[in-house]
Amino acid sequence: MTSLALENRYEKTSGALSIFYNWGNHWINDGYTPSAGESPQDSRFLSHDNMRGISLYQSTRFFQGNRITLGFDWFRYGGHAWNEYVSGSQAGTTSELVDKHEDELAGYIDFRQDFNTWLTLNAGLRVDHHSRIGTEWVSQAGLAFHLPHTMELKASASKGFRYPILREMYMFPPQNPDLQPESMWNYELAFSQRLLNGRLNYGINLFYIDGKNLILTLPNPNGSGMLNQNSGEIENTGIEVQAAFRINRHWSVDGNYSYLHMKDPVVAAPGHKLYAGTNFSHGRWSLSTGMQYIAGLRYNHDPSLCPCHSEKAV
Repeated sequence: MTSLALENRYEKTSGALSIFYNWGNHWINDGYTPSAGESPQDSRFLSHDNMRGISLYQSTRFFQGNRITLGFDWFRYGGHAWNEYVSGSQAGTTSELVDKHEDELAGYIDFRQDFNTWLTLNAGLRVDHHSRIGTEWVSQAGLAFHLPHTMELKASASKGFRYPILREMYMFPPQNPDLQPESMWNYELAFSQRLLNGRLNYGINLFYIDGKNLILTLPNPNGSGMLNQNSGEIENTGIEVQAAFRINRHWSVDGNYSYLHMKDPVVAAPGHKLYAGTNFSHGRWSLSTGMQYIAGLRYNHDPSLCPCHSEKAV
């Protein structure tokens, strides 16, 4: 990987330009298990991958409490992958997997404004163009109320999305070149407070997530086998609670709990998650330990199978 960055900083404006190029060449023998009666594979996996990009932004303060940021991103990624046969009836030949590059081009603006000392407004808009899929508009807005007694109340709404990756579209079954981006809206209300001169802080968050076009691997509706499909939807609501307390200059404790109600269960998203931890520091030394409890963790898309299990982890 190679990269170059150039920054500028002035009294009322600052920004940066960064350029990068990342590449890799791979030769992989997937191996086999003799104890299971398997034989060596006839082919080897080879690929040449690369990704390059440019990121440019400039942030400016026009007046007190104001900041506006304009930015631009460009990425190009992809590569060539194939199987090379080294034994068997096809020895000396190759089979193509994918030879593809795609581009992403985006521009964005972000606005922040403080009103006196009790209110902050944030808003942003991003337009993202994908060379195969098209254009996606992404927006977000939020308010932060700075209340007496070191209390703070925040409200926000934001859109997120994810383009399908090359592996999901072109490489190995169940690939599907017609996949569309995943997208979701997230709405959040958060309250926090600091007490005892900052030794104690706590917070509570309420959120609602509405998503569509989630990429799932499901039975092929037009044939046999499995196929990546934009079939997933999520409508989740939940609550998060967290607190931390510094006992003295050496000891502190912290913990958090989250509950997630899923109308449409999502793989690897637990319904309950609890964490408690202790921290000790003395001079240059620090020691931390904690325990996490997880319950209601779904690990498959098949509703006929047991959908979840509980586990503890340290």
